[in-house]
Amino acid sequence: MKLFYLALSLLLLTENSCAKKEDIQRPPNVIFILTDDQGWGDLSYHGNTNIATPYIDSIAYQGAVMENFFVQPVCSPTRAELLTGLYYPRLGVYSTSAGGERINLGIATIAEVFKSAGYSTAAYGKWHNGTQPPYHPLSRGFDDYYGFCSGHWGNYFSPMLDHNGKIVQGKGFLVDDLFNHGLEFIEKNQNNPFFLMLPVNTPHSPMQVPDNYWDKFQNKKLEMTYNGEEEEDQQFTKAALAMVENIDWNVGRLNNHLKKAGLNENTIVVFMSDNGPNGWRWNGGMRGKKGSTDEGGVKSPLFIKWPEKIAAGSKFKQIVGSVDLLPTLANLAEVPLADSLNLDGMDFSSNLIIGEDKVIDRVIYNHWQGNTSIRTQKYRLDKENRLYDMDNDRGQTTDISENAAPIRDSLIVLKTNWEKEVGALESHQKERLFPIGAPGYGFTHLPARDGVAHGNIERSNRWPNDSFYTNWKSLNDSITWDVDVLKAGTFEVFLYYSCKLEDVGTEIQLQLNNKSITTIINEAHDPPLIGAKMDRSPRMESFVKYFKATKMGEISIKKGSGQLSLKAINIPGNSSIDFRLLNFKRL
Repeated sequence: MKLFYLALSLLLLTENSCAKKEDIQRPPNVIFILTDDQGWGDLSYHGNTNIATPYIDSIAYQGAVMENFFVQPVCSPTRAELLTGLYYPRLGVYSTSAGGERINLGIATIAEVFKSAGYSTAAYGKWHNGTQPPYHPLSRGFDDYYGFCSGHWGNYFSPMLDHNGKIVQGKGFLVDDLFNHGLEFIEKNQNNPFFLMLPVNTPHSPMQVPDNYWDKFQNKKLEMTYNGEEEEDQQFTKAALAMVENIDWNVGRLNNHLKKAGLNENTIVVFMSDNGPNGWRWNGGMRGKKGSTDEGGVKSPLFIKWPEKIAAGSKFKQIVGSVDLLPTLANLAEVPLADSLNLDGMDFSSNLIIGEDKVIDRVIYNHWQGNTSIRTQKYRLDKENRLYDMDNDRGQTTDISENAAPIRDSLIVLKTNWEKEVGALESHQKERLFPIGAPGYGFTHLPARDGVAHGNIERSNRWPNDSFYTNWKSLNDSITWDVDVLKAGTFEVFLYYSCKLEDVGTEIQLQLNNKSITTIINEAHDPPLIGAKMDRSPRMESFVKYFKATKMGEISIKKGSGQLSLKAINIPGNSSIDFRLLNFKRL
């Protein structure tokens, strides 16, 4: 009997040792939280007494802070860089809408890198690097996607969303909904390594936030305000800060979930924003905001927590950028990277693990709309080739170029060479077509955003991303898309429309090359515009409404390019429909 218990003890000891060994060897999970238009100063960690962000701050206190982290001035370029480790002009990204936000095909993404290493991958939120496959998140390495692929959205309360290519309606306030999906993904994958991206849509406008957050700020006196010459819209600032506090609450939910699931110690959590603040508000005295290549437009918080490996409270002064995240996270997780990727980014994982702030001499490039600024560890050369000592002049108030001409001139050479190397100043007259029917994917969405209106038809707003087409009055009016059918096939086509009662009977035709289908709008659908009721500050984007889907029919189309057109061939009333979206489903 003693021999039996001895053998049993040895067996249990062996199993426990194997289990511990398995735990040690299991790759870390990665959760990447990306906020939209949140400034460096929109955190209590950075000294802003207007706001309380204890849960986001806890990532910094329990992990590492990169004190000099730089992104690009606007959304899609930054996202392209963190996804690929390459500067965005190399990637074919040149705009934030209408196709210019797409990353060239054949470029590996961080999701593909982790997926190839056995990770489950998901993204929930604003994508902003392509709507149609093969640019859609499902085509760029993510197993599961829920959110919107456009640059901004017009309604944050139960809006129309994309779930793996299916058009669905969200549930509740969008940021809460995105985190809910994130928590469900973690629950499903707690026994497997996972890469989860949460690119939330706030505090990007429209400035919508639930009452319980707004009530705190509506009548609040702001203690810290913008110190520049431009006028601060304090109503807008209050809304932005309320939105950030909502993000913070959701980060708290995420932290608690990881602890309860026993995943906290072996999960890397990254927190950052995609560009500078979307309004003039307190931002640590830095010059510039979103859209600017100055310090305030491109400096972002970067907090990285990994309790097993990264010492709590670590701080690093080394300048790093959005192109560095792919190589750094891959090396932290010991995910192999092919030499053929030829990344622009630098791996700073050894700084994080060793805890030593080894400063490497390097340059980070910031560019937007023909303007380039470059940052070294000490200096910034701005778009007009003025030079600033960033150690002593974070607000870029004193141009020192006359007293440091050799430094200025050497940086100008670096800037000029970089612009040539990456094609930053090249025009994009030959734009890529919009794909239909990518092999392996059963859906293609063609929104109003990507179309071109002809005749009387007008956009609902000058900013295309969440717009629809209206004022369709004539048989000569049309909407067109320059498309490329990647694989021939037969597709069901669904039209998302609104139509007044007196305009019922409008007949709509869809045509590509010599193929066409028509449908008659037999049902009125005239919902009101929504958004204004929950806007805490006047918006610049389009108001939206709930559009109705109707099946136009089935169309068989050949592989190849052409111009897809949507027009009315009969208008019995005074006008035709308002148009939002075409959805192609491969049969």
